[in-house]
Amino acid sequence: MPTDPASSFEMRGTVLCIEDHPVNMHLVETMLSAYPQVKLLKALNGRDGVRLALAERPDLVLLDMRLPDIGGLEVVRALSELISRHGLRVVLLTADSFSIDVIKAMSLGAHEYWPKPLSFDKVATDLPRLLHDARRARPDL
Repeated sequence: MPTDPASSFEMRGTVLCIEDHPVNMHLVETMLSAYPQVKLLKALNGRDGVRLALAERPDLVLLDMRLPDIGGLEVVRALSELISRHGLRVVLLTADSFSIDVIKAMSLGAHEYWPKPLSFDKVATDLPRLLHDARRARPDL
């Protein structure tokens, strides 16, 4: 019998990926295609990502910190109510070393930081836990 609650959880939920680089978006699509119960929403810039998050209320956001219109920090600020009141989980994605913007975004409610390029092992290990935690934290479920 599994001891980790996330390991016994049927992985399902909605993930929004806010990423402007086509190769990185394709990588996320490929990784998440292994999980048929996970719906992937995509946004190519921060403003569209915020609009999509507010409209669709995903369980998890994978957020590129460097976007062409607004930065990841501004996206986290715009999603702060969903983070605090609705259990939204935000994972920051960046190829940069741990920066002050990552620290600020985490202080505003982002949950984790994943370095780029993403590894399948990281996604396979952490995605079930994050989706499980997000669904448990949502007051509307």
